[in-house]
Amino acid sequence: MSNATPALTLSAQHLKRSFGKQTVIHDVSLQLHRGEVLGLLGHNGAGKSTTMQMLTGCLTPDSGSIAICGIDLLREPTLAKAHIGYLPETPPLYKEMTVADYLTFVARLHGLKAEAAPEALALALQRCGLNDKRNKLIGTLSKGYQQRVGIAQAIIHQPAIVILDEPTVGLDPTQIREIRTLIRELGNQHSVILSTHLLSEVESICDRVEIMQNGKLIYGDTSARMQRYGQISGFTVSLRNPPALSELQGIVGVTRVEQMTAHEFRVLHALEHNPSAELLTLAAQQGWHLEQLTPLQTRLEDVYAKITDAETSHAGESN
Repeated sequence: MSNATPALTLSAQHLKRSFGKQTVIHDVSLQLHRGEVLGLLGHNGAGKSTTMQMLTGCLTPDSGSIAICGIDLLREPTLAKAHIGYLPETPPLYKEMTVADYLTFVARLHGLKAEAAPEALALALQRCGLNDKRNKLIGTLSKGYQQRVGIAQAIIHQPAIVILDEPTVGLDPTQIREIRTLIRELGNQHSVILSTHLLSEVESICDRVEIMQNGKLIYGDTSARMQRYGQISGFTVSLRNPPALSELQGIVGVTRVEQMTAHEFRVLHALEHNPSAELLTLAAQQGWHLEQLTPLQTRLEDVYAKITDAETSHAGESN
């Protein structure tokens, strides 16, 4: 991605798509900025793949607009698609070809001249960790390496935008880790849209997240802020000689105390006033014998459930 690439690489406005009488995408709008990794998160069937097919020009929306680096995808598809690299959920591989022959073939399809193809091939092989596989038949490679070839074909023409549909599905844990590292590195030189139903993928790769449910985007924010969504401020504390519950509840800043066991308590507090230091002091003074104090961690699964449950409740109230 060169410095000439605009700051806004993709803009999709009010996309709608139906199959027969069923509307599967409802008024979807999203943007992608230069050097950003955007995660499109949602359960299977949420509409992620259909949205990606529209963003890549493989499927025409019933209504709405898509601009790729300022070029109207619907009016000038060939020009716009030159700025896109796409890895569908099933990689478009010719398994009877060698890695090098296949990637050279793809480079020529993308319009690279014959003399430019070797340099593009060398760079794609290097970036995707495929140098020692260049002369192997694709069909003999592991699924993880076939996925790398799929990513290589998406970036060989140095597009501004790389769109990856469920890129780690079906891989083993080691392969998943390697592909995620590769995708994170792609974000240094490309704008990336990544669809996934895996929360850990968003957490480890994405700068920003859009959550899709029932063909609608229901939430969008940075990955870091999503993880703080509905965050509970508090900690669990273990006291060998605990006081009466009222004494813990009387500490300044404490909003609620729940007794979990005879010696363990869940203490919630105001976001701006953490009473843990005062609790430590009191425990030492009063002989409560504090054994452990652990801040509460908001799990990404809980955050996702809160967001989607809130949208489901809102939709139910609207009907």
